[in-house]
Amino acid sequence: MSRPLRLPRPLRALGLGALALPLLAPGAFRYAEDRAPALVDPLFTTSMAEARLHELSFEGLYTDDQNLAATPLLAESAQRAPDGRSLTVRLRGDVTWHDGAPLRPEDVVFTVRAMKDPGTLSPEAGRVTFIDAVEVVDPRTVRFTFTSPQDRPEEKLYFKILPAHLFDGTAVPRSHPFHQRPMGTGPYQVQRFQPDQSIQLQARGDGKRRPALPEIVMREVSDKNYQAKLLLYESLEALVRVLPRDLAVLQGSRQVELYPYQTNSWWYVGMNLARPPFDQPDLRRGLSLLIDAEALLQPVGTGDLVSGPYVPSSPYYNHEVPPLKKDEAKAAEHLGRAGYTKKGGAWVDRSGNPLTFTLAAPRGLESAQEVVINLQSQLASSGVRLNVEFLDDAAWKSSIWRQRDFQLVLGQWSFDRSEDIREQFHSQGTRNFCGYKNPEVDRLLDEARSATDPLAKKQSLRQVHALVHADAPMAFLWTMDSYAAMTRRVRDVVVHPFYFFTWVRGWRWQ
Repeated sequence: MSRPLRLPRPLRALGLGALALPLLAPGAFRYAEDRAPALVDPLFTTSMAEARLHELSFEGLYTDDQNLAATPLLAESAQRAPDGRSLTVRLRGDVTWHDGAPLRPEDVVFTVRAMKDPGTLSPEAGRVTFIDAVEVVDPRTVRFTFTSPQDRPEEKLYFKILPAHLFDGTAVPRSHPFHQRPMGTGPYQVQRFQPDQSIQLQARGDGKRRPALPEIVMREVSDKNYQAKLLLYESLEALVRVLPRDLAVLQGSRQVELYPYQTNSWWYVGMNLARPPFDQPDLRRGLSLLIDAEALLQPVGTGDLVSGPYVPSSPYYNHEVPPLKKDEAKAAEHLGRAGYTKKGGAWVDRSGNPLTFTLAAPRGLESAQEVVINLQSQLASSGVRLNVEFLDDAAWKSSIWRQRDFQLVLGQWSFDRSEDIREQFHSQGTRNFCGYKNPEVDRLLDEARSATDPLAKKQSLRQVHALVHADAPMAFLWTMDSYAAMTRRVRDVVVHPFYFFTWVRGWRWQ
């Protein structure tokens, strides 16, 4: 597990004025996202912008303390069966939904069943596959039965709980009205979606459960360069992630502090294994060897190259597998075995057609344009043509996630501390849009998910790392260094390395 950076002092959020933004109530804390989520529902989390909003509005049975150890949130206590096959959880009695209804065990049962229901098509369904059944024991207690013995099941019960009384059944469509009027138990309630794409949230709760910041506003600011200017002009309070080129300017401001934080995220070029020619391992390996990841990273930031689906600080990263480096001679060997030859500086197939691909990239992925331009240039110099299309969020979900209508994709995966990659690389994974299949990887991922011995889990996942690297369903690129920028007007702010707002109740105005 990656450790969070131990901050030398609390990370402070920024306090900036209202320049260029609508008038807000005093005390509003404003932060920027590249794109505002179209819906707010933890059943359909597909982006970090959505995950951050969910952290503000919803809660799970367990959460992280500041040492990243599992600690009860909606749970009051729990009792694990001696054989590890079940866990009985007693809920807190002082929690209500934002509409005043009390939290009930039925809410937990509904949430798990909705995530599992094929009619919901939840991309988060993989989080609950280890749960065989869930049942109400009494008005404050729920029992989970697992598909296999679980050593620390609390660490898997972080998924957000939903209010059963606001749904008619467990098959939840994406068009459900809840998505525009979300209701949670979290520290903030979504109040309104503004025409300018901002989302306003108001503090909720009593006593210790009520956060000190009375209002939070998520602003959509698609231009990352403009985000930094708004921060300096006191029109935002926080940037979740600072572009590398803005670090020096923001560091020179007396009103802003910069702090690094670790994330379990990495970039990749994914290939559609269900579509020729990417069903040929030699083609995939050859193409990967034409990519100079280090040269692509240099213009957009700093970080570490990766050789597989984990970050180097992870216990599951296999350090015996080196990151791929550009090697045209080895690439030629693989491409030759796949049936391609190089003529006049260009790779062609058996019919003489030039090797040409189309790469899709999400429009909202920061620095994607710079990476794509440089990737086009790299491949062109090696004799491969690359066309590019940038997709907005709706088109990405439709073409890539659902229809799987693509050849290549540039993307970024982000994981919480569990670093569970099963949904990306298991043949039955809900996020496996590349169509990757390896029976041995399936077996190892299943084995790791049910492992009660941390060492056995580590060994299984390091083997997964090596096998996926060898199969090359993706060209694994890098994990980037991340920095948040916040004003000194907010005190006692510590950011979670993945969810950002986990400990927001402790933040306060100076």
